[in-house]
Amino acid sequence: MTRSLALAALPLAALALAGCASGAPDAAPEQTPPPTAADTAGHGETDGAQELGEPQSALLSVSATGEVGLLDLMTDKAQELGSIGEPIAIASDGRFGFVTTASGVEVVDSGVWTWDHGDHSHYYRAEPALVGSLEGSGIPRITTPPLATAGVTGVFFEGSGEAIALDMAALAEGEVRERFRLDTGAETGVVAPVGEFAIVAYDDTAHLFDADGTLVAGSDEACADPQGAITTRVGTVVGCEDGALLATASGDEVEIEHIAYPSDAPRATAFAGRKNRPTVAGLSGDSAFWLLDTRQKAWTYTEVDAPLRTVVAADDADQNVVALDTDGRVRVYGPDGSERGSTDPLAGEGPVLTVDTQRAYLSAPGEGLVYEIDYADGARIARELTPPTSPDAAIEVGR
Repeated sequence: MTRSLALAALPLAALALAGCASGAPDAAPEQTPPPTAADTAGHGETDGAQELGEPQSALLSVSATGEVGLLDLMTDKAQELGSIGEPIAIASDGRFGFVTTASGVEVVDSGVWTWDHGDHSHYYRAEPALVGSLEGSGIPRITTPPLATAGVTGVFFEGSGEAIALDMAALAEGEVRERFRLDTGAETGVVAPVGEFAIVAYDDTAHLFDADGTLVAGSDEACADPQGAITTRVGTVVGCEDGALLATASGDEVEIEHIAYPSDAPRATAFAGRKNRPTVAGLSGDSAFWLLDTRQKAWTYTEVDAPLRTVVAADDADQNVVALDTDGRVRVYGPDGSERGSTDPLAGEGPVLTVDTQRAYLSAPGEGLVYEIDYADGARIARELTPPTSPDAAIEVGR
């Protein structure tokens, strides 16, 4: 089923009434003015940034005690940026590091990013910085947008039920600004960007909010047990018990389509893929994965011969799928499950796997290393990298 929703927002006074009738939030969110057209114009440049001719890839690392470092993957230049709270997990949109701590999320600007312009890209470098913190209680589930200087990053704190949309244009200027914050009262849920809008999904329903945090009239979509979300080249994926919602924004409309699972194999509860590609991957049980092609709007279920803990769709011409098994090996599969290469065991507890156009990066906190892996060449280890701080939480940026 596909629905197109004109973005006519409910008045704020009606929001609480809608909450009583249909399971929408109990109260209106705190308001922040949306960005103007000038805020998202251009090609991703910001004041003080230098545009360069190639990707400015780097490793962002955080030690167990919160020291933040940056390692340039082109020049090997290392920087220490300062200290934040002790890291529990890390996520990134390709520019900003979103570091989970005991008190919420710390935001680090790596100062390197890619602006995807469809048929070509722009690459930028600016001064890295510790931007600030987002307070929250519970485990944050983070969904980032396609572009580092536009739209929102969604954060849902599991346990407390707080749903937050962070303004990316403000982050690009060094400010942690919330577009809105909702108290959903739900144990689990999703906040996911769709253009300048956001889906907030919880309690078996997905709600659409506009840029100033107002609920869009008639936007509710069924989504049983929403878990996992990701943005792709095509649109935004929100995982549901029986499949996924695919939301695409065009002008003043958002189109939402339900893509059902073709079988009763275990669902995916998280998705990963190379940034801004159409296909994403999600684990299914212990030794299988789902691939969702958002262009074809179709699922593929693939069983493999190893127990997995992470799977990422590289989605290049060869359709490589890069996985991390429970022994710490990086394995490369075809979409049919055929094995194309593997490493020896590399990582124990707490690894993070990132994939770009040519390499995969696996942090190995116990070894103090990040492995650079040529996944298209039989999972060959190209380099062993030592960041300026211990990589207890580490991820590739500049993508």
